[in-house]
Amino acid sequence: MFTSTGSSGLYKAPLSKGLLLVPSALSLLLALLLPHCQRFFVYDLQAIKDDFQIWRLICGRIICLDLKDTFCSSLLIYNFRIFERRYGSRKFASFLLGSWVLSALVDFILVEAVWYSFGIAAAGNLPSGFLAPVFALFVPFYCSIPRVQVAQILGPLSITNKTLIYILGLQLFTSGSYIWIIAISGLISGICYNSKMFQVHRVLYVPSWMAKFFSRTLEPIFSSSEPTAEARVGMGATVDIQRQQTMELLDRQLMLSQFAQVRRQRQQVGGMINWNRLFPPLRQRRNVNYQDDRRSEQQASPPLEVSEEQVARLMEMGFSRGDALEALRASNNDLNVATNFLLQH
Repeated sequence: MFTSTGSSGLYKAPLSKGLLLVPSALSLLLALLLPHCQRFFVYDLQAIKDDFQIWRLICGRIICLDLKDTFCSSLLIYNFRIFERRYGSRKFASFLLGSWVLSALVDFILVEAVWYSFGIAAAGNLPSGFLAPVFALFVPFYCSIPRVQVAQILGPLSITNKTLIYILGLQLFTSGSYIWIIAISGLISGICYNSKMFQVHRVLYVPSWMAKFFSRTLEPIFSSSEPTAEARVGMGATVDIQRQQTMELLDRQLMLSQFAQVRRQRQQVGGMINWNRLFPPLRQRRNVNYQDDRRSEQQASPPLEVSEEQVARLMEMGFSRGDALEALRASNNDLNVATNFLLQH
C-alpha cells in the first residue's frame, strides 16, 4: 500500500534490505540496551575539527540515535528500493556512497556558513544516522519516477502516487533542530551525483571486485524470494466487486507472463511486440459473449489512442518510445501497469 511504483517486498533489492535491517537493529540496540554507548555515535563536527576524531565521520553518519528518524528513514529506503531494481545493486551502492561522502563535505561548508552568517554553532548538534543519502535519493525520485494522479481535492490540489513519500520526507525534515543542514547537504550531493557534475560518479563508485565480493558473501543473506501476487479484496466488498478485482488480477498476471515470454523471443529474433495480438482489451474479456462477438468487435473497434504525456513520462525513465507505446496500448493507458511491466522485465 505504501509504495509508489513496482511490486511489493524486497525482491532484487538486497542492499535496501540490509540498510533496513542492520542500522535499524543497531539503533534499537543502542536506544534500549546500550544507551551509555550512544556517545560514540554522535555526529559532532566540532570534535572532528578540533580533536581530529575522524572516526565520527563514519560512526556518526550510519546509525540514527533518534528512533523517529530511524522509522522515517526506513520507510523511505523501502520506497526507494525501486532504484536498486532499476539500476542494479552496484550502481545503487555507488550512488549512496557518492552522496554519503559528498554530503560530509557539504556539512562542513554549511555549518561554517551558519556560524559566520548568524553566529550559531550547530557543529555539535547535527543528527546522526544514514540520513544524507536518504535525502539525496529524492533527486532521482523527483526526476525519473512518473507522477500519476490518484485523487483531486480542493480544486487544483491533487494527491498523486508520490504525495505520501514527500510528506514522509517533510516529516523527517522537521524532526530535529538542525536536520535541515543534513537535508540540504543530501540534496546537493544527490544533484551533483545524479547530474554527473564534476565527474564525481567516476571517482566515487563501488569497484567491480568489491561488488562481486559482497554479492557472493552478503547477497545470499539479504536476498528475498520473488513475491507472489495476491488479491486484496475488502471484507465488505460485493460479489460484483470481488469478481472485478479477481478479473483484473488475472489480467495483469496474464499480461506479465506473456510479456516476459515474448520479450525473451524478441531478444533472440528482434522486432517489435504486437501487444494488441497478445492482450485483448480488458473490457472485451469481461464480456460474457466475447467468444461469439470477438471477430466483429476487433474489426469494429478503432486503434487505441495513447497519451503523449504518458509516453513522455515513460521515455524520461529511459525506455524507448516503441516500448512505451506498446506498453500503454496493452494496459489501456494505465500508466502504473505499463510502468510495472517495463520496470520488472
